[in-house]
Amino acid sequence: MDLPKCKPIYNPSFSTFSHMTQMTSSHTVKVLQCCQISPPQGSVPSTTIPLTFFDIPWLLFTPNQPLFFYDFPNFSTHDFIHNILPNLNHSLSSTLQYFFPLAGNLVIPPQPSKPHLSYTEGDSVALIIAESSCDFAFLSSYQPINVQDFYQLVPQLTLSMPVETTARLPLLAVQITIFPRFGVCMGFALRQVAADGRTFDNFLKTWASILGEAGNKCPPLVLVDNFLPCNDRTLIHYPSGLELIFLKQWWHLKSLQKDVVKYANGSNFDEIVRATFVVGPIEMEKIKGWIMTRSMNIFGSTRLYLSPYVVTCAFVWVCWTKIHLIHGGDFPEKPHYFGFIAGGITRLGFSVPKSYIGNCIAFGRSMVKRDQLVGENGIIYAAKAIGDTIKELDREVLGEADKWISDWEVLFGSEPHVMITGSPKVGSYELDFGWGRPTKVEEVSISKTRAISLCESRDVFHGIEVGLALPKAKMDAFDSLFREGLKTL
Repeated sequence: MDLPKCKPIYNPSFSTFSHMTQMTSSHTVKVLQCCQISPPQGSVPSTTIPLTFFDIPWLLFTPNQPLFFYDFPNFSTHDFIHNILPNLNHSLSSTLQYFFPLAGNLVIPPQPSKPHLSYTEGDSVALIIAESSCDFAFLSSYQPINVQDFYQLVPQLTLSMPVETTARLPLLAVQITIFPRFGVCMGFALRQVAADGRTFDNFLKTWASILGEAGNKCPPLVLVDNFLPCNDRTLIHYPSGLELIFLKQWWHLKSLQKDVVKYANGSNFDEIVRATFVVGPIEMEKIKGWIMTRSMNIFGSTRLYLSPYVVTCAFVWVCWTKIHLIHGGDFPEKPHYFGFIAGGITRLGFSVPKSYIGNCIAFGRSMVKRDQLVGENGIIYAAKAIGDTIKELDREVLGEADKWISDWEVLFGSEPHVMITGSPKVGSYELDFGWGRPTKVEEVSISKTRAISLCESRDVFHGIEVGLALPKAKMDAFDSLFREGLKTL
């Protein structure tokens, strides 16, 4: 197999190849190479893949932008490019043979034609190789960091969507940024319409496994539950009329040039910082115990569903709401919503393999009145609301499916509601490309929305990492509430 070709960016105003440079504060990121990585030639036929009702709502979301930081001392940029990059390129190409939809495009034709995914021979994933002079240890830490320092580490995908003509939008891009003698950051931009977190995790771990076997001429393919990756859309059984409902809602919002997910933080990016908080099993049990000792006085003998996920989300939801109240948010006596995603594969009434390529997740929305949420028993109300929503999804995961888009539109409206992205069940810190486990995992896209990211903790067994992006004053207030709240429970 021929290796994918990479080339530096050529600047026609000079007689030699030059580096593209992005500026962030006093630091620079130089783009060294741009590659287009395709599946092996002739390995995949041209294919059109329809969108299911699980996929359509994600048309309204901006791309996910995960970052994976790896400690990689004693390696120079020259070492990485000449000794490691060729195998990275080769293994990515091999992986795309099985996850070929990610090398394709989202095709959006004029109404009434339906949007779909398309792969044509020669379609590819952009792979950018860059070098940074930023402080690797600082960027991969848990302390507050200006969001601008992260945006230089993620690749860009085309975001514009023509109203009248057919649009072809790439689904995935990759950027590997080298911090000489310190580490490497792997950044991604992924349109969620093509893959949920489970699918993308399968893709990344397959890539990592094939890279680990790069010395073999025929590296073994990692199978999920002994199944080949599968994009058969006939596996998804459609509730009557749901596809048409979603398409009509999407066409309407598209005609208004409106995304459900807007840049919702309402602040200049220069003012927004990111930070990560960890809730471990000790803290989870403390929150759970506090809820159980007081819930009888509010809900009587009603048994609450208090999983580690529920108690963590309840505590974070209350802290988040209170800091917006403290800093002048508009909090009248109105419902306050908390949205999250829920795995569909284990809840559906029909079988879908874990190796399915696409979306198979549902959406849940919990509600608590704001005066209850910020009151002394706010955590109890929040936990009951989230737990009840999960129990309802367990009973009938598609019961409220026709409201998914309209519910999302409310969550990202002008009111300060909350949306969770990510899941502590994915196993992001298990992604090993031969350099060990990631030092830090970030989801950059939350800086532009009101979302909170969750993933499993790297260092605290059964812990959950909570990622936030807030203006500095609100982040300081959240930090204080978070720490003091856990102490006083």
